Amino acid sequence: MTIAQRELRASLAFVERNFNLTKRYWGWEVAWLIYSLAAALAVAYIGVAQNDPELLQVLIIGAIFWNFLSIVFGFIGETVTWERWEGTLEYTFMAPIRRYTQLVGSTFFAVAYAVVQMLIILVVMLLFFDVEFTGGNFVTAAVFLALGSVSFVGVGMMAAILPLLYVERGDQMVFVIQSIILLFSGVYYTADKLPDWMEFVSRFSPGTYVLEGIRGGLIHGQSVGELLGNVWPLVIMGVVLIPLGVYVFGIAERYAKRTGKLKRVG
Repeated sequence: MTIAQRELRASLAFVERNFNLTKRYWGWEVAWLIYSLAAALAVAYIGVAQNDPELLQVLIIGAIFWNFLSIVFGFIGETVTWERWEGTLEYTFMAPIRRYTQLVGSTFFAVAYAVVQMLIILVVMLLFFDVEFTGGNFVTAAVFLALGSVSFVGVGMMAAILPLLYVERGDQMVFVIQSIILLFSGVYYTADKLPDWMEFVSRFSPGTYVLEGIRGGLIHGQSVGELLGNVWPLVIMGVVLIPLGVYVFGIAERYAKRTGKLKRVG
């Protein structure tokens, strides 16, 4: 068995472990799904109240795809938190595996879980609202969804360092980062509606480019080639942030081991 095959099997073991954890806490998963559905429907009804079909499309896309991106970010960012909740942090981080193996496994599961929940919310939204994307370019939407997943994985890896370094406040920091990304990414509005300084900051959020690209594809039927201005920032973010996240996470892990933070549970 090659090293690559061994590491892949180890990553899939983390996928299976996360799946089993999800089954164990299935009640919470149902609760969060219902909350996500209710939040998406509540936001979409703003478009219905305004009697604006395009606004309704903008809101539906924002609600569905932000939920996808936030799940990917959240699962990666809470990698350490899950271990600490289960009391397995010290055992996992002392196991003879490469750290990127665990992060890859968490990424696989996060994306798969997010896709399933996204499809459920999409079906419900289409049942509730008379909205069509008949002229939409679904290839463009799929490309931006994939690019968005990669870029948010990188951001999530960087955020995952915080619960490792700051035992009591790390989770809160991850939640704050997620909230800031929500505000600046133009989830329920386009970024050009923000004040100038906020619009400038929005250029550093991968969510801005993902949502602009998906809306351009589904609402205006634009191709990937027409949206290259949104493609290259996501590519750069993915190429830079994922290796940087793995590297910095390794530094944080070694520091946590030296200072005894793996043993602490709160």
